Amino acid sequence: MMAVTAEASRDRSDARTDPGRWVWTGLLVAVLLALPLVAPRYWIYFAGLLGINIIATHGLNIMMGYTGLLSLGHAAFVGVGAYAVALLQTYFGMPFWVTVPLAGVSAAVIGVAFGLPSLRIRGLYLVIATLAAQFILQFIFVHWQSVTNGDVGLPVRPATVFGYPLNNETRIYYLIVAAVIFMTIFARNVIGSRVGRAFMAIRERDLTAQVLGVEIVSYKLIAFALGSFYAGIAGALLAYFNQFVNPEQFGLLLSVFFLSAVIVGGMGSILGAILGAAFMTLLPELLREGSLLFGDTFGLDLGTVLTPLRETIFGLLIVGFLLLEPRGLAQLWKRMRRKVSR
Repeated sequence: MMAVTAEASRDRSDARTDPGRWVWTGLLVAVLLALPLVAPRYWIYFAGLLGINIIATHGLNIMMGYTGLLSLGHAAFVGVGAYAVALLQTYFGMPFWVTVPLAGVSAAVIGVAFGLPSLRIRGLYLVIATLAAQFILQFIFVHWQSVTNGDVGLPVRPATVFGYPLNNETRIYYLIVAAVIFMTIFARNVIGSRVGRAFMAIRERDLTAQVLGVEIVSYKLIAFALGSFYAGIAGALLAYFNQFVNPEQFGLLLSVFFLSAVIVGGMGSILGAILGAAFMTLLPELLREGSLLFGDTFGLDLGTVLTPLRETIFGLLIVGFLLLEPRGLAQLWKRMRRKVSR
């Protein structure tokens, strides 16, 4: 446990003292700001979706990667945030700067309620408990028709900033980018604080952490609340992004998607959450483009073969990274940087 904490401290110290880090950060911000000016609208849509997925993956990474609380119900908490926006807007006429934080709080409250079993169970049993949360919440989304409108779903009006409607992908893109930057910095600060060290202590050995004075009950609930809050914020942005909320958007496959992003990116890493979300978001599009390219080259219809195998490919990626590189893309990135610096 001490070795893991020391390693995390060294990584943060290296990041602060690395002058190249600020150069790359500046270039990244410049690219993000200029993207809508040069990229097709189709890729701006993917960039906005990627930003939302990064926020949701940060939340699951806090729960699973840093605290060791496995969850298969993350998509349901994203759905809670999305429905909170739709309902607050439809029935109370609240603006987005009120609905988005309330969506995060609503998801956090629901997350804590379903996180109570984590106080007594862990491992596979906790996975089953969070899987139950996934099915229970999705059942509510579908069958509480007087509130959620069932399978039909609910429309969401575009967010408005100082009277300026964010009614297309390009306009809402900058709001999503700002949210991603803020939530990433917040997650990094939390992990670098006493709360984050308590999370990692619980992940490594909860009984030892309790002997050392860590209040396991409180910090586990904080991890569930914080991770679900991130999911709720992601769901709120998704509702404004799609301008529509439907139960089919928050199925079990989306929870598997977020789980894959955390594992592929690297559990217990802020950078890993970003890389994992980017990889998993762009992978279907890369497969589609590859099928079109090689299909035209060799006269094969690879699209009909690769599209049904998307979930299978996700599963193979999870198994492959767990076996070959358990620390994910974040570790591969660090190795590449060290080789370049040498």
